[in-house]
Amino acid sequence: MAISREERNDGKSVVIHVNGQFDFSVVQEFRDAYQDCKGKNIEVDFRGTEYIDSAGLGMLLNMQTFLNKKEGDIRLTNTMPQIKRVLVIARFEKKFIIE
Repeated sequence: MAISREERNDGKSVVIHVNGQFDFSVVQEFRDAYQDCKGKNIEVDFRGTEYIDSAGLGMLLNMQTFLNKKEGDIRLTNTMPQIKRVLVIARFEKKFIIE
């Protein structure tokens, strides 16, 4: 599975792990991972991500809209240099916390 989800012990936080390619092929998997996360703290962990394209960027924006999150409410963590470069080029540091 390219997308997996981990509930934190506090019951208020969810970590979505993205492995492999974050592109159109995982749209439904990614949606399923955050469907019931309204009101929770969200972290998207890119530790195992090798590639992201415009569909991946769009999925992040759709998630932010669906969950009614403000800019900076969602954390994108463990971004490899090639993933971080795409996020910065797209100016996502203005919409998300990138770590």
